[in-house]
Amino acid sequence: MAVLWLFFPLATPIVAVKQYMWRLFEQHSCWHTGIMIKIPNAKMKQWLKIERIPGLLASVYIKATRMGIDNYYRPVAEEIVSNMNQGLILDLGTGPGYLPVEIVKKASDVNIIGVDLSRKLIKAARANAAKAGLEHQLTFEVGNSARLRFKDESFDMVISTGMLHSLKKPVAVFRETYRVLKNGGQAWFYDPAIIAPHGGKEWKASLTFHEKFFFKLFTGLKIHQPAKPLSLQKIRSIIEATDFKDYQIDDLKDEVRIKMKKVYIST
Repeated sequence: MAVLWLFFPLATPIVAVKQYMWRLFEQHSCWHTGIMIKIPNAKMKQWLKIERIPGLLASVYIKATRMGIDNYYRPVAEEIVSNMNQGLILDLGTGPGYLPVEIVKKASDVNIIGVDLSRKLIKAARANAAKAGLEHQLTFEVGNSARLRFKDESFDMVISTGMLHSLKKPVAVFRETYRVLKNGGQAWFYDPAIIAPHGGKEWKASLTFHEKFFFKLFTGLKIHQPAKPLSLQKIRSIIEATDFKDYQIDDLKDEVRIKMKKVYIST
């Protein structure tokens, strides 16, 4: 009984994962006279790619990003504020909202809208804004970066950290970024965000039993995989498929930093 009681809280999520994998199997294979024919591996990987942080891993991600406030988000916020200290910023893949919070702490004339696919992370971002007393400058909402609800030329700047590598349609996201930017506005994409120093030992030690279990489960099933930066060639091909003409790419050791500027001549 004790063993059953221990694993009962895990039963429903485990069943959900099994059902998810079975649906994946059914949709990406077909049977003919007893022979299973698999879809090419590249297509399968693209279909499997998950853009949002799975709900079961939300708390794991929140703990990891919280540890990156001092060594990552705060320095990035300082860099952004030095470039733009007033206006409206859009943060794509905002997560728990740590970067927007750090930005508006340093710039009282900046307002930020953060967008993320994960409802749990948006809920956490709103809570973090409230805790910091910055709700009047920060708005967080669930949304898809490839299909933004905003009007053309709504933002003075668009930022994103740690999202690019996970996108299924990066060209669509960059095109939407260009559309919602004002003329002369800049878009900064930093990816992947290196937020856990020293191999993340402190972060791993902070995880509960349930968090460790699901992290290992999703990693083992390759539903969640360690972030890796895209190649420079791939990044250039994405940018060149959009209307961005003025851009620079800085290739750091474990992170790529892309800065693009919207410039067009009206007729």
